[in-house]
Amino acid sequence: MRVLFIHPNYHSGGAEIAGNWPPAWVAYLTGYLKAGGYTDIHFVDAMTHDLSEDQVREKITTLKPDIVGCTAITPAIYKAERALQIAKEVNPDIVTVLGGIHGTFMYPQVLKEAPWIDAIVRGEGEQVMLNLVTAVDNGNFKADRNCVNGIAYATGDGKVVATPAEPPIEDLDRITPDWGILEWDKYIYIPMNKRVAIPNFARGCPFTCSFCSQWKFWRDYRIRDPKKVVDEIEKLVKEHDVGFFILADEEPTIHRKKFIEFCEELIKRDLGVLWGINTRVTDILRDEKLLPMFRKAGLIHVSLGTEAAAQLKLELFNKETTVAQNKRAIQLLKDNGIVTEAQFIVGLENETAETLEETYRMARDWNPDMANWAMYTPWPFSDLFQELGDKVEVFDFEKYNFVTPIMKPDAMDRGELLDRVMNNYRRFFMNKAFLQYPFTKDKLRRKYLMGCLKAFLKSGFERKFYDLGRVGYWGPQTKKTVNFSFDKDRRIDAATADQLSRVDDNWVTMHGPKIEMKRRKGEENFELAKAAMACGGGTEQLTEEQQAASEARAS
Repeated sequence: MRVLFIHPNYHSGGAEIAGNWPPAWVAYLTGYLKAGGYTDIHFVDAMTHDLSEDQVREKITTLKPDIVGCTAITPAIYKAERALQIAKEVNPDIVTVLGGIHGTFMYPQVLKEAPWIDAIVRGEGEQVMLNLVTAVDNGNFKADRNCVNGIAYATGDGKVVATPAEPPIEDLDRITPDWGILEWDKYIYIPMNKRVAIPNFARGCPFTCSFCSQWKFWRDYRIRDPKKVVDEIEKLVKEHDVGFFILADEEPTIHRKKFIEFCEELIKRDLGVLWGINTRVTDILRDEKLLPMFRKAGLIHVSLGTEAAAQLKLELFNKETTVAQNKRAIQLLKDNGIVTEAQFIVGLENETAETLEETYRMARDWNPDMANWAMYTPWPFSDLFQELGDKVEVFDFEKYNFVTPIMKPDAMDRGELLDRVMNNYRRFFMNKAFLQYPFTKDKLRRKYLMGCLKAFLKSGFERKFYDLGRVGYWGPQTKKTVNFSFDKDRRIDAATADQLSRVDDNWVTMHGPKIEMKRRKGEENFELAKAAMACGGGTEQLTEEQQAASEARAS
């Protein structure tokens, strides 16, 4: 039984400007399948190698797989669908499988537009994929796809079926990733010119933000044994020469006790590896006295979801951190030798030239080492997407990449929005490049910041940054002529929209009682302002009781 995994060849001008990111999903799935007895597994990274459709076809033809699996976040969905279509063109008997968050909740639409997909793995993939491969191997899958829990598929007459959900894997330390399946010399983090990895510390989230679906996808919040996470990192360092890693979690500091144990173990082993995380302002303020220890453990880069939304009165993101708190968190990190990055969400319907200018003034006042202005992107499977209703005009999901203005502000067109965001970037990084980075006293911080500037300039000269080359932006003189090339034929019809509204019925587990209570009260979509507080700059914290409960579930 030969399995081929393909990472689709999708590119945008977002996170990849810092380098090529290793597809961790392949390592985790491969390790789990091998532990289950299936060892003939291959991987084609079409994204990193920038493979054409003909080259993907050649790889499939040569390898002759029985199963071809592909993953897709929302902007990569069409590339993933096409890769699986090519597999069917090579051999109609190949079983084609799609995984990832987009297919998990958008399967009615995906199966309608890509009927060549035999199965969509919903949610956490390791156990479902092992069950599916086993069913294909023994012939049960061909006879009756209902034998595999946790998938969705279309029948011959076009009816969409979702089988009962597979329970989440309670003990994540059962999953031993096979990092050897990746070509490590291809995954270089440009700021440090070192190999980069993205290991997993926890899965899920105890909070239920309406604009996010991580908590829906993973269903239960589970955290790994910190020592075993460090075991994995040590293996990456010693066997694959990894010099930098980023924890894959949305917020690894949620579980304070476990994160402290993780840092202490890294200090104890002294692996000489640096790393970065995303987290919230409130967690930094909470852990002020621990920051020197975090830095000693190798933490060098923290990205903060500040967004300044409450201060700018952007109604959909009423985060209750104050300007003073954001500024203080950034200064605390810098004082402890940690590079800071402030994230700003722009492009909501009530965005104006004045609010964009205000984010720039805040960025200069707070003085983070880096700032990122990301276009507001409403995930099509989030509660917030349904709340927005007909305000969403673009259903070309390939453009849902945080650099393309999906929403059109009432007070400006998309070209002007892009131009003003670029003006913020130009002014901010010109100041950093000439007046701050070269004069940073901390040698390690200075080296890291100059490396980040190198990555930024490289993507700018190559016209890859923010997809500028693709949309034809060359400066203010072109703001009226930029072309985002939205495919206006891509829509969600009424019947499919009705199906999509019900795809998470009986799906959520850990959060089920909370969701049902709100729905009984007629609050199917959470109060947006309160929900938004959970990420980036919220006031919610995981209590000691919640931490103890999560530990008990894992033991």
